[in-house]
Amino acid sequence: MAIDRNVRQALALDAKLGEGVVWDAGRQVVWFVDIKRQQLWHFDPATGSNAVSEAPGQIGWALPAEGGLLLCGLQEGLYTFDPEKQRFDRLMAVPGEPSGNRLNDACTDPWGRVWFGSMDDAEGDASGRFYVFDRGDIRPAGPSGITITNGPAVNVDGSRIYFTDTAKQTIMVADLSANGVSEARDFVRTADRFPDAFPDGPVVDAEDNVWTGLYLGGHVARYSPDGELVERIEMPARDITKLAFGGADLRTGYVTSATKNMEPADMERHPRAGSLFAFDAPVAGFAQPRVKLG
Repeated sequence: MAIDRNVRQALALDAKLGEGVVWDAGRQVVWFVDIKRQQLWHFDPATGSNAVSEAPGQIGWALPAEGGLLLCGLQEGLYTFDPEKQRFDRLMAVPGEPSGNRLNDACTDPWGRVWFGSMDDAEGDASGRFYVFDRGDIRPAGPSGITITNGPAVNVDGSRIYFTDTAKQTIMVADLSANGVSEARDFVRTADRFPDAFPDGPVVDAEDNVWTGLYLGGHVARYSPDGELVERIEMPARDITKLAFGGADLRTGYVTSATKNMEPADMERHPRAGSLFAFDAPVAGFAQPRVKLG
C-alpha cells in the first residue's frame, strides 16, 4: 500500500528529462538538470527562488565540488561549472566512450571520488558502463554492457555501492572501499513488484535503505538493506527519475520527473509531470561529500 508522505510540487516545470537531483549542503539548495533541454537548475526551498543555466550540451548531473565549483557530466565528458561566473569549462573526455553515448547519473563516495555511468543516447545499444573519477583520473569500474545506466548510489559509510540496469529492471550491489569495488551482484529485481515500471535514479538514506524512482511507474520505492520492499510513495507524475534527501535536517525527499515519452493524453492525466516534487521522508538522508578535483 502506498503511504501518504505529504507529496507536493516544489517547483512547477515541464522538464523534458528532469534528472540528477542533489542537495548542496553548503549552499542549502537543490541542483538538478533537464538533460534534453541542456539545462542546469537550482532551487532554494527556503525562499522558493530558482534559476537555470544553459549547459554546452546534454548534461546528466552536477555535483558540488571543491573550490565552490560543480563537477558536471555532459555528453562530451566532464566539465566544471562556476555558479558565480555562470561558466562551464571542459575538464576532460571519458576515454573510449562511443560518440553516440552520453553521461547519465552519478554520486560521490566518502573519499571524494565520483562514480558515474554512460549510456547510448538513443537507448538502443548496450554500450553503457560505469566509471570512477578519482582526483583527475577516470577509469572503468563496475558493470558494463548496459543500455541505460542509472546510479550509482553509495551508502553512508562507503561500504556498499548500487548500480542500476534500468532496461533489465535490476539494481545491483557491490562492496566498496578506499581501494576499489568488488564484482556487482543482483540486489533486487524491481519487476517482481513493479512489472511495468523501470528503476531509475537511486539514493541511499542514513539507515542504508535504498530508494529508487520508477520510470513509467508513478512511484518512489524504498527497499531495505536486504532488498525487501519497505514502502512505495505515489507521485503526481508517471515518469519518476531521480531523488535526493535535502533540507536542514535532510528529511525532505526531492524528486525529478520527465515528460519526453508522454503523449497529450498522458499529460492530461498528469498535468504536473516534469516538475520537481518534494515529500516528507520517514528517515533522514546524509550529506553528500564534495568532489575532490585534484
